Amino acid sequence: MGHKVVVFDISVVRALWETRVKKHKAWQKKEAERLEKSALEKIKEEWDFVAECRRKGVPQAQYCKNGFVDTNSRILDKIERNSVARQSSWVKDRGKQSNPFVFELSGAQWKELPDSLKEQTHLKEWHIHSTLIQTIPAYIELFQAMRILDLPENQITCLPAEIGRLKNLKELNVSFNHLRSIPPELGDCENLERLDCSGNLDLMELPFELSNLKQVTFVDISANNFSSVPICVLRMCRLQWLDISSNNLSDLPQDIDRLEELQSFLLYKNKLTYLPQAMLNLKKLTLLVVSGDHLVELPTALCDASTPLKFVSLMDNPIDKAQCQDSDETIESEQDRQHFDKEFMKAYIEDLKEREAVPSYTTKVSFSLQL
Repeated sequence: MGHKVVVFDISVVRALWETRVKKHKAWQKKEAERLEKSALEKIKEEWDFVAECRRKGVPQAQYCKNGFVDTNSRILDKIERNSVARQSSWVKDRGKQSNPFVFELSGAQWKELPDSLKEQTHLKEWHIHSTLIQTIPAYIELFQAMRILDLPENQITCLPAEIGRLKNLKELNVSFNHLRSIPPELGDCENLERLDCSGNLDLMELPFELSNLKQVTFVDISANNFSSVPICVLRMCRLQWLDISSNNLSDLPQDIDRLEELQSFLLYKNKLTYLPQAMLNLKKLTLLVVSGDHLVELPTALCDASTPLKFVSLMDNPIDKAQCQDSDETIESEQDRQHFDKEFMKAYIEDLKEREAVPSYTTKVSFSLQL
């Protein structure tokens, strides 16, 4: 059966969530301070220290004096200094331990990739996140076995043209960086299946050359500055998932039905006032999410109970920020806010997809809480 799910006041729910998170973090901080002053914390520290010494093979006589554990001992300092001095080697060895073909890197201490990476051209996957790295080096073209480039939440401002020489690349995730453009050479990655450029905020277009990506099934360009659906996306004939939410779309192209394989279409938080009749030709579409605040015209068949389509119209009525946020703490940036919204909607949509049956409507409820 088809369903229309109307959800009111997403902002209120999000505000409640944020408030509870803040309260929980404050409680965690107080609990940590209490434990720090308690004898239990001292005992735990000693046990952890003894366990670490045993794991490192340090003799008991070196850390236990007159029956007391000396946690101020500098026995492990040398090990720690060597670990810091060889950070790149440590990351490399850790990657080898889990999978010799996977490279992982995270943390704000990284402002550029380690020099040793250039020699590991056998790698098939890069997973780099939450760093201060701004550029991806041109020598990436040497990694001909590369299958996955997972680079979210860094400070990347541009991608090298050499990325187009990765003929075996299947997944590219550059979400929540600072990209303003995508190199047209990416269109040469003919085996690419997943493309995620969400959360870059200032990204306004995708190059036409990406029309060559005929194997792509997943595209996420949400939380950017697109004013229309990119032409290249309409030519991705195998596309099944398209998320272009939180952009500046005022209408959809009349040939949107070229995406014959499309199953999930996320359009919420745009400026759409109508949906074209061509939407009815998307026979495989099972999930459509829009913002209903400004939507005044849509094909009635989209809400027909005889179709398998789950049509979700979100009524996100903003409320006064003073009611949503504490005065002493706000979301740090627009990118942080978009990331929070995206995670919230992801959880909601996953829950919706898993339901065998959903309500035909959700009643708006007004409430106020003191936490």
